[in-house]
Amino acid sequence: VSRRDLPAILAQKKNGATTVSGTILIAKMVGIDIMATGGIGGVHRGAESSMDISADLTELGRTRVLVVCAGVKSILDIPKTLEVLETQGVPVIGFGTDKFPSFFTRDSGCKAPLRMDTPEELAKFVSELRRLRYPGGGLLAVPIPADKEAHNVEGAINQALKECSEKISEGRDVTPFLLGRVNELTKGESLKANLALVKNNTKVAAQIAVQYHRLLQAERK
Repeated sequence: VSRRDLPAILAQKKNGATTVSGTILIAKMVGIDIMATGGIGGVHRGAESSMDISADLTELGRTRVLVVCAGVKSILDIPKTLEVLETQGVPVIGFGTDKFPSFFTRDSGCKAPLRMDTPEELAKFVSELRRLRYPGGGLLAVPIPADKEAHNVEGAINQALKECSEKISEGRDVTPFLLGRVNELTKGESLKANLALVKNNTKVAAQIAVQYHRLLQAERK
């Protein structure tokens, strides 16, 4: 369920799992300033012809929520995604690193535009977004723990992309197909890494939220 689907889903009383863009929107509606996910969507490889670009990026550019993730999903075009985030005015921060992570691995080969090292720093960042009434959110990229990286994933991604181009041209079926096929080709290694990074992202987001709550309490005194 993306942003565009939410009104129809509610009107028809249907169920669904929210995308990052849908989650950001709902979080803001109910007053949640920090959320965690695995990885965000972005610019798909070959987007110069398909124009397949995730709504996650535009939502980050217009909704004031800090999204804690392990970077952009590795199946996507990471450099182009970072360019779009820059265009959208989204602060992209590496957590304890100058290297932008690549979801399954700790280094995508791209530099993180900004760096912060502690939950306290990030809590102050979220507080400044609120104080400035900033018209957009922030992205915190947390590297997967070193012992949980899936090192053989790039070959699997390339094979999955080739198969996808033969079976699925475009649309919302592309990402589920690619992630499922990569999991098959890595014999479950990518899924194990995915679970590990989600747990790690959630831990970091919770630590930031605790510090942010303390800042809010101090302001009210």
